[in-house]
Amino acid sequence: MSEVTFEVPGAIGSTDGLPAERRRWAMLTYCIGLSMSVLDGNIANTALPNIARQLHASPAVSIWVVNAFLLAVAICVVPFSSLVDIFGYKRVYQTGLGLFTIASVGCSLPHSLNTLILARTFQGVGAACIWSASAAVMRYTYPRALLGRGIGLGGMVVFTSAAAGPSIASAVLSVASWHWLFAINIPFGLLSLSLSQRFLAPAEGTHHRFDLWSAALNAVAVTLLIRGIDGIGNLQNLSIVAAELMGSAILLTVLVKRQMHLDIPMLAIDLFKRPIFALSSAASLCTFMAQGLAFVVLPFYFIEAFGFSQVWAGILLTPWPLAGGVMSHVAGRLADRYPIRVLGPVGMAAMSLGLILLATLPPHPTTREIVWRAALGGCGFGFFGAPNNRAMVASAPKERSGGAGGISTMSRLLGQSIGVSIVAVIFTLTAHGGVTIRGVRIALMFGATFCLVSGWISGARQPHLQPE
Repeated sequence: MSEVTFEVPGAIGSTDGLPAERRRWAMLTYCIGLSMSVLDGNIANTALPNIARQLHASPAVSIWVVNAFLLAVAICVVPFSSLVDIFGYKRVYQTGLGLFTIASVGCSLPHSLNTLILARTFQGVGAACIWSASAAVMRYTYPRALLGRGIGLGGMVVFTSAAAGPSIASAVLSVASWHWLFAINIPFGLLSLSLSQRFLAPAEGTHHRFDLWSAALNAVAVTLLIRGIDGIGNLQNLSIVAAELMGSAILLTVLVKRQMHLDIPMLAIDLFKRPIFALSSAASLCTFMAQGLAFVVLPFYFIEAFGFSQVWAGILLTPWPLAGGVMSHVAGRLADRYPIRVLGPVGMAAMSLGLILLATLPPHPTTREIVWRAALGGCGFGFFGAPNNRAMVASAPKERSGGAGGISTMSRLLGQSIGVSIVAVIFTLTAHGGVTIRGVRIALMFGATFCLVSGWISGARQPHLQPE
């Protein structure tokens, strides 16, 4: 019997997800916003030289066009995940998408770097709203039996958007100024806002009180932590780095203790009492450490060791996210049938093997030899990601989907930051801050080790720990 399609826009049709027709429109709605936020997290990198030149800014200062976006996301994603649980994901998503679209207008108009950085900060706040709603979108849109399919589709959108970012930016910059990189968001943002009102499933929040003090503690602690991690990578003054990390540790301790006395904590530490959630979070952190490390070190490898141009280095890296996107969609469907303790180790073994094979490339590899190794690493990452995210989301109560999504996003951001810092430390120790083939290969082996640790954690999840 075919699934019943909707007739009344506000009707849900099922207490467990949406009917098939409306589900497709709901996912289209969300994927538009998700792809916009991911693209804007990447395309600014390509445009930085143009932006710095036109706004008469130094490269060191212009990097804040990128950093402002990322820092805003890191600071806001956990508090906004709490707002998802309080007010319902639909309101948070629409608010974030509206803010992101308005900020895109601001990014497309500025005549000074400070104005652009401010607009990019608001874009990051909007993106944090969109990303924090991700887990709840899946829980309210898909039946539990098809949850992996939805998460796999979302992963494919993220991967392909990230892969397409540099190409889209280059295409736009070849015919127009950098302002249009942000202006093109406006019609898509308005379209997604219009569709979201009709097709996203309504979700009532818990309406508990928002913990402003916890949000403030989180903002300062995360800022100090990211600065400290970055300071390690850049070998900044040891006393300053130590002070930043110690301050972050103290504030995080205070934050966690505060959460333990709340019935519904802003930082979803209550979910760590569920073994499947705790193990999935740890595995995610290790995997993104490897991913962040690989994405920084591989361009250096292709350029410094093999003599490829910067353009070709980007092309050679593209098979990783493309293969990851395809495999994420496949693995998401498999995750609805097979447990993460089976799928996770397979994905991590493939990613680890891909990194090892890249680290042991011959002195003069062909393009094909590089491409299939990068694709193998991406396949492994995609094969792991969707099932692991499904395990995290499904292990949390539906009304705590926002909190689960916040932890998932923070594990990704912190993992990538730590991975980047590890690369910088390795480069410094092996070549006093420069790049050597030996340093690159050591870094890739570290990444392969993190993958194996993640695979071991995934395999440690016993049958009785699997979510339904």
